[in-house]
Amino acid sequence: MSDALEQLLYLVAAVLFIVGLRRLGNPATARAGNMVSGLGMLLAIVVTLFDRAILSYTTIAAGILVGSVLGVWMARAVKMTSMPQMVALLNGLGGGASLLVSGAEFLRAELVGEQVPVDTGVTIQLGILIGAVTLTGSLIAYGKLEELITGRPITFRGQQALNALLFLAIVALSVYQLATPDPLLWPFYAVAALSLLIGVLLVLPIGGADMPVVISLLNSYSGIAAAMTGFVIGNSVLIISGALVGSSGIILSQIMSKAMNRSLTNVLFGAFGAQAGSTAKSSAGLAVQSVTPEDAALRLAYARRVIIVPGYGMAVAQSQHQVRELAELIERKGGEVKYAIHPVAGRMPGHMNVLLAEANVPYDRLYDMDEINDQFEEADVALVIGANDVVNPAARSDPSSPIYGMPILNVDKAKSVIVMKRSMASGFAGIENELFYDPKTSMLFGDAKKSLTQLVSEVKSV
Repeated sequence: MSDALEQLLYLVAAVLFIVGLRRLGNPATARAGNMVSGLGMLLAIVVTLFDRAILSYTTIAAGILVGSVLGVWMARAVKMTSMPQMVALLNGLGGGASLLVSGAEFLRAELVGEQVPVDTGVTIQLGILIGAVTLTGSLIAYGKLEELITGRPITFRGQQALNALLFLAIVALSVYQLATPDPLLWPFYAVAALSLLIGVLLVLPIGGADMPVVISLLNSYSGIAAAMTGFVIGNSVLIISGALVGSSGIILSQIMSKAMNRSLTNVLFGAFGAQAGSTAKSSAGLAVQSVTPEDAALRLAYARRVIIVPGYGMAVAQSQHQVRELAELIERKGGEVKYAIHPVAGRMPGHMNVLLAEANVPYDRLYDMDEINDQFEEADVALVIGANDVVNPAARSDPSSPIYGMPILNVDKAKSVIVMKRSMASGFAGIENELFYDPKTSMLFGDAKKSLTQLVSEVKSV
């Protein structure tokens, strides 16, 4: 294949990536966007296989076969509740691949005695650093999400200073490596080891409440690492696709940070989430009102406007199909149902959108926080399913709260509120939710799937 044809096909693949990414921005076109991007990746792989620099097609074919089988198995076997863990793991594998490719290119040049140009050497060092941080950071995020390690922030005295020293050591070793006429192996391995360590230290102090931001940021890191790898091996489509993932991930991280009332700088330096876990207010002396499924069903059946607020509890119970069935019943009785989606509801960006899309909830019923917040005052009933911190009025009213200033859904402004929870346990931020003690709020305790099934049955009989 000629270089001109190869670059042309790479350009086509890049265009497919851009078009696919653009369509991923709308829930109604997201599935098609995913297919378009996948087609672009398939084209890029096929073109790369015809590159004359590849010596063994057998090895490539074996890798594709093994990877495809594992990918299909993981996609089919993973539960929707474990999707954030899978995304974190895939981010880590992307970073690991960039680390290996950058490292392999350095070792190849060392083996043949080739002098690495300064620009290539810089991108190799960046590929190693970012790829390693992405790999270990993603593995720690996976461990927190899978509850293999505690989801609460893990901090120690001097942690930020240690991170800074490690980063300076990585920079110094990288400069030394680049400045040495005859490259040495020990600085290379030292940079890789320290980069792996700093990836762990950056994610350890992050609590469960901030996981959506972390996953988005690590996704951005994996894209930047891929772009660096593209510069190392001179592959234009890898540069373009990596830059797209990196830039879109940074933009998404900024949006998520804003939704968590945190600055992106705070996120980048790994200092966020360390203060959560306490608030000045206590629930002592306060009481909650519980409601039976029968009474809740009556309220929903005769409501004209209902806003459903899905949260992580819905994901845990896998109750999205029952949610859709309940909404359809309310609509048949003349009610209007909308879904309010908070940017950080769940454990990854778009978690609730994915779950509701799986249940075939119409895309035009899903509303972002900014679109729906002004409509809560007109809602007869706000039905909260397993959401906690994203509906806590303390974010507006309690300066001592660790979530103070975080934009929330205005559930407390609805005429009536029904909250579905297993218990009065706190959310990721570890604080009491003032909404639960509001006189307008009724608590429906129990497993969300069972409770929703009861609600569906009762609404049918009304």
